[in-house]
This record gives sequence, structure tokens and C-alpha cells, in this order.
Amino acid sequence: MKLDFITKDFLLETDFARELFHSYARKAPVVDFHNHLSAADIAGDKRHENIGLFWVCADGYKYRAMRMAGFDERYMTGDASPREKFDKWCSLLPHTMGSPLFHWSCMEMKNVFNISEVPDETNCEMVWEACNTLLATPEYSTNSILRGFRVEYATTSDDLLDDVSVHSRATEVSGIYVSPSLRGDSILAFDKESFDPWFRRLGEAKDLQEYLAKVKERLNLFSANGCRLSDHALDNGFSYVKTSFDEAAALFACRKDLTAEGYLKLKSFLLKFLAGEYAERGWVMQLHIGAERWTSSRLRAVAGPAGGYACPGSPCDIRSLCDFLDSLDVRGLLPKTILYTLNPSDNATFATLTGSFSQSGVKKIQFGPAWWYNDHKYGIEENLKNVSAYSLLPGCLGMTTDSRTILSFSRHEYFRRILCNYLGELVRRGELPQDIDFLGEMVLDISYRNAKQWIYE
Repeated sequence: MKLDFITKDFLLETDFARELFHSYARKAPVVDFHNHLSAADIAGDKRHENIGLFWVCADGYKYRAMRMAGFDERYMTGDASPREKFDKWCSLLPHTMGSPLFHWSCMEMKNVFNISEVPDETNCEMVWEACNTLLATPEYSTNSILRGFRVEYATTSDDLLDDVSVHSRATEVSGIYVSPSLRGDSILAFDKESFDPWFRRLGEAKDLQEYLAKVKERLNLFSANGCRLSDHALDNGFSYVKTSFDEAAALFACRKDLTAEGYLKLKSFLLKFLAGEYAERGWVMQLHIGAERWTSSRLRAVAGPAGGYACPGSPCDIRSLCDFLDSLDVRGLLPKTILYTLNPSDNATFATLTGSFSQSGVKKIQFGPAWWYNDHKYGIEENLKNVSAYSLLPGCLGMTTDSRTILSFSRHEYFRRILCNYLGELVRRGELPQDIDFLGEMVLDISYRNAKQWIYE
């Protein structure tokens, strides 16, 4: 099966769309403000041992598809070799048509490795050898590939206790601005078994006041190392209740015996505290809302918390979200905030909220890119339609990979093609003017400039 459909005009259905993409979007640098790359790999300009480890292993998207196909778990999280996992994935790839995995994988093979056939069970040996030959060369090191994607900014996700001093070295070595962002989930994870060892590493605090002081010390360290963003994974919907310091202090003292109500109160207090700290430091707060990560306890045990078995959760409790944002806004401590949802029923509300908290000419709330399971052609188009209808499309922040592999930076091109085609179709239907200069500049803003200016400048 030939990869002849991955052409220079892939996904571009009109002449206007093609001109938008090739004249404006294609060559714009990439600003990726949320990913799970290793800054140490960038600092060391890591060379990749083989295409199995690089492309398949530890990819939750691929594992999810392989489970759907009924493959044995050993080919995902088990003891199968990287070559065996690669072969299994290749055997499934042609059957993922309609999934973004098919488009992403074909773009990566064609555009990065110059493979001319869709990988499958008949040609996996050829693909393995061809990709590994290239990976052995300096031109396919981590930083060479990132530069090939024209990456200008790359912001990694880092726990409060991670060493973020490596990011400056990564920036120096790669020529790409590599910065940390705080993944703040551990700070709120009193209900997780992982909290106690994490708490001991932080330096056990005797009370809430000391805990907050230790957290602030680490936030200062992040700021000193270029951090401009934070991120919280708020599973399922969103719940928030107003909680005083005295209430939170009492709950912190008995944190090992919290009820569900007590945990919500303590978590609400800490999330509000953190948001205020982000605002004072000029950080952007990202809230990822709506994932249901507690599906199969069996798979969670073998694959970990990000093993590809989650699903969209309940819609957001919009009253709680507005109460949370408003409690910060009235105190002048609402940071710039990006809202993501895994439940598409929240799209219109999240897009509308972008107009609810602006102040002094500063847009405080942004509706983030189509996230995770919505990151496909239909989901991206729906995201753009909602931003257009309920917010302002020219101010859209564009795309981010939210991925652990550098090959996923192909998703920026995927997004840009869909964006240009969306606008081109509106022009074709007579709903937008055929003004290539105006719409071309808007495409540049969405693809590149908006995120750079709103987050980093």
C-alpha cells in the first residue's frame, strides 16, 4: 500500500487552502507549550537505538489501538522486544484508517523517514532496516529531528521535585528555547499512595503553613529556570468549594484519613493557593479537565497512570469552575489560563468563557487545542468551529503535541493543514472574503505568533 496520499497538498481541498498553507503556515516555526519530552534527552542530543523504541514503545495511543484489536498485553507493556512490538504495530497500522493514528503515522514515515509505503506486516522488515539506518546518523539525533520540525519553543512537563536546571543546557545545546512547566498534580495528591514518598522527598512539613512555604521555594526554583506555565490534570469533571485556611490546615493535619468531602476542600484550597502563586509569577495556568483515568484497575496496575486506557469523563461542573476563576479574579490573582476538555460537550462553554474574565486589555482565559482523544481531524475542526462561533478565532493558540515522542511534532503540520482547509472551505462557500493577505496573517497568528506572544513574551 503506497504512501502516495501524503502529498504536499494532503488534506487541502481548495486552491485557497493550498495557498494559505504553502505561503503562510508551512514554514512558520513551532511553539509547543505543552509536551512530555525529556529535557535531559535534548540536553544530551540523544541518539535513538531503534525505531521500535523510538516510535512504538511507551506510546499510549498505539497501545490503546492494539488493545482494541485484541493483541496480547505483552506487545504493549509486557516483555516483548522492541522489534516484536514494532512488528505488531505495523500489522495493525493499515487497520487504523479513520483514526488520527493512521494519518500521524503515515506523515511521520513519509516526511521524516522518506518511507514510500504504509508499514504493514509484509514490509515491516524493510521499514525497520530503513529507519534504523537513518537513526544511526547524526542527522537523526533528537535535536536534529526537532530542528527539522522547525521547533522554536518546547515546554516540558515537570514534577515539583524534578531537576529543572537541565533546561538551560538543553536550550544551549539545541538552539531551541526549552523551558520547564510545573505539573502540579503531586502537590494535591493526598489520596494517592505515591504522596507519602513524594512528601518525604520534599521534606516533611509539620503543618500546612510549612508545606506551603516548601512548595513556594520550589516554585521560585522553577521561575529561576525559565518556567512560564503550570499544568493540572483535573480528572473527570471539575469540582471546587470555598475553603478557609483554618479549615484546610485542620484537614492537612489529618490528611491520611480524609473523607471525599475533606479531600475536595483541601484540594480546592491548594489549587486556589497555587493559582495565586502562578499569577504573581506571571505564569500561565493550564487546566486539563474531563479525563476518566480510573477505568481498568488491572491495566492501571500493569501500565501505570498514563497507559492508554482512559476515556472521556463527565462534563465539567461549570458552576464550580466559574466560582474558582471568580474567587481569583476578585482578588486580582487570576493567572492567564488555558482550559482543555476531554468531553466535547464542554467545548461551547469553555470557548465562551474566554470572554468572561478579561481585564485591562488582557485576555485571561483561552480555550486550548483539541486535546487527547479529540486530537483528530473531526475534533480539531469542531474545536475551530467552537472557537469561531463562541470566541474569536484569530486569537486561537493553535496546537500543542501533549506527547512523549518528538515524532509527534508532525501534529503541528496536521493541525495547520486542517486549519487552512477549514478556512479555505469557508471561502469556497462564500462565508469569508477571498482576502489571502488577511487570512494568511491570521493563519500565521494561530499557527505561531499567538502562543509565542501570549505565553512567552
